[in-house]
Amino acid sequence: MKKSLLVFVLLPVFGLAQNRLSISIEGVKTSDGKISVAIYDDENNFLEFDRVFRFDSTKAQEGITELSIESLPSGKYAVAIFHDENGNDVLDRNWLGIPKEKIGFSNAKMKTFGPPSFSECAFELRADKEIIVAL
Repeated sequence: MKKSLLVFVLLPVFGLAQNRLSISIEGVKTSDGKISVAIYDDENNFLEFDRVFRFDSTKAQEGITELSIESLPSGKYAVAIFHDENGNDVLDRNWLGIPKEKIGFSNAKMKTFGPPSFSECAFELRADKEIIVAL
């Protein structure tokens, strides 16, 4: 009993606490396809789709789509989201590399000449948290 209590008390101290990130994605134009969410925990890996810390997706719902990511350890994260309207699991781009599907980021928006940085999108997760991302 004492060991269980000690583990429960020390879990948050060592950053092992597990948190839920609830995301409301606003501005979803249609219910076609799905909403894909990539969570990054390292600025060096930000927007590298093969280096995502956690990935999830859900059926798109016109207007607002809700998604929750469970069991995230406490830490610093940045979120990138896209509406995969055709369901091909790829962010479709034009010949210039500009996304053809709607995208959004935590705490930031697409810039004129590219995406925001990790630090512009980053937030601390120390307890369950809700964020809103606009596409």
